[in-house]
Amino acid sequence: MDKINKLESLVEEYRRAMQGQVDLQRFTYYAITYHSTAIEGSTLTEGQVYNLLDLDIPAKNKPFTEQQMVIDHQKALIFTLNRARERAPLTEKLIREIAALVMKNTGSIFNTVSGTFDGTRGEYRLLNVFAGARRFPDSAKVPALMKTLVKDINAKLLTVETFVQKCELAFELHYRFVSIHPFADGNGRTSRLLMNYLLTMFDLPIFYVFKNNRISYIQALERARNTDNLTPFYHFMFRQYQKFIEKALKER
Repeated sequence: MDKINKLESLVEEYRRAMQGQVDLQRFTYYAITYHSTAIEGSTLTEGQVYNLLDLDIPAKNKPFTEQQMVIDHQKALIFTLNRARERAPLTEKLIREIAALVMKNTGSIFNTVSGTFDGTRGEYRLLNVFAGARRFPDSAKVPALMKTLVKDINAKLLTVETFVQKCELAFELHYRFVSIHPFADGNGRTSRLLMNYLLTMFDLPIFYVFKNNRISYIQALERARNTDNLTPFYHFMFRQYQKFIEKALKER
């Protein structure tokens, strides 16, 4: 609990330091996009991401699709945070809008035995997906699972009060969404955007999972799934949150 109290104090210090710091906020957005897309395979360096987003300078000798991934993520991030500040309710429609922006220029139309769906329009998958040995829920179960997820999170939004409760709800949305994997692609990026949507709703700082902690991140997700206990994932995410806040305060 002492670690959580320390993090809450650091968050308050960070919020005070960030007041009116428009440039710092903008570069935080760029960093979030860099780390989130790097986790999903982008090879652009942090400097290349900043140049692309801030100066509209394409990265030399890097795949066009990876640059589109970065641009799409940044637009999806801005959209997500704006909707959170407007107190837009969490709905399946909002989630599909975010996912559509994430995959706007890199998504595909899929023709399956169950029908056709468009990844660029935030349509739920009609095929089964895997990540290594992990098989995600059957596509036929996705609509019901998403309805339950949205209902559960909205119910808990009415009861959370403390810093810990708010963070854990944001982490729970992140975990449960990515464990459903409702879309053919872009689920990881969308899950982290949804986490930051809730943090913004709670007037808490947004943050990112560090790309160099990708393996530990995946392991924390798997431990939570294998034990049906979110505690390992919560612990990992609180550590990432503190790492982000401490880094930002040191560099300001």
